[in-house]
Amino acid sequence: MACNDLSGETVLVVEDEGLVRIDTAEYLRDAGFSVIEATDATEALEIIRVRTDIDVLFTDINMPGGMDGIELARRVQDRQPTIRVVLTSGAVRPQPHELPGSGLFIEKPYSPEAVRSAVRGRAYVR
Repeated sequence: MACNDLSGETVLVVEDEGLVRIDTAEYLRDAGFSVIEATDATEALEIIRVRTDIDVLFTDINMPGGMDGIELARRVQDRQPTIRVVLTSGAVRPQPHELPGSGLFIEKPYSPEAVRSAVRGRAYVR
């Protein structure tokens, strides 16, 4: 698969806000990605445990439960370091050193173009 054509990859979208999750998944499906949805970090970790085809973790930082998106991303990177990570939030703006591995951050609200660009591993500038 060419570096600039990542459609066909599988993205795990983790977002507790239903409408935001649905919209984000739709943006990615429209770009040709396969999408799996999870409502929180616990569900996401279970998916990662049983599936080996996840290429990208796209996760909100602020989620209910005992684990936020940054901790989820760290655990995912520990288990499967090849999974690329994209974190997002409208309330928190993490510093680069807080992002696991080569993770990217995009701020909410985001556009479909920003989501697709981040999942492809490219920074998005408005």
